[in-house]
Amino acid sequence: MKMPEGDRNGYVSVLKEGLAYAAWLSVHGSGGQQRLAADFVEYILQRARETGGNVYEKASKIIEEGMSKVSLKLKGFEGVVEVGGKEYVAKVIDGGAEFDKGRYGRELLRIRITAEVGRVEGEHTIVDRVVREYTITYGRRGRNNAALGYAAVRSNAPGGRKVDAGRFSALIKALTGKEPRIRRKSDGTIELVCGKKHLDGFKRFAELADAIERWLEKTGR
Repeated sequence: MKMPEGDRNGYVSVLKEGLAYAAWLSVHGSGGQQRLAADFVEYILQRARETGGNVYEKASKIIEEGMSKVSLKLKGFEGVVEVGGKEYVAKVIDGGAEFDKGRYGRELLRIRITAEVGRVEGEHTIVDRVVREYTITYGRRGRNNAALGYAAVRSNAPGGRKVDAGRFSALIKALTGKEPRIRRKSDGTIELVCGKKHLDGFKRFAELADAIERWLEKTGR
């Protein structure tokens, strides 16, 4: 955003992702949020018409794609995935996302998910079921300001670090469609690393979408 100065007009820059999310809210939002989003989308379309050229066509396409996105509910979600040659069942009990402050005042995003994850043996037998809260913490890293998430594997979890890493990886894959990268440190600790594609997967869920979108916009360059 740039405020007007002297005889010069100001402007507000709207990212493609922000416009698509506003379009999604205009359909899937609730109450005043939905009405405000619908008004905003209509305003953007009106300005696009006035601008002419292919601006209206591009804006319409982004809005249509945003409106058509399917929103999933995190609570009650269940997925079956294969990780490391083993099949797992992940059942989400609850979850959400919140902002937090890291070192040097960095803005972090913490995704917390309480889930039951078990391994499948044979046809239908689920063994080693464990219920716990899983946390993935996202921050911006490097010169390109990449969104990266890190998750610590617990040494005191049933089965130890290696087994917990399998359960945690299965949960992330079930929710996002993509396995996290596993990083083993020299001190024996294990860390899971998630990227932007994982974050896009988390954003499909209604309980996480708003916080993720706001964090991306707040921390973007």
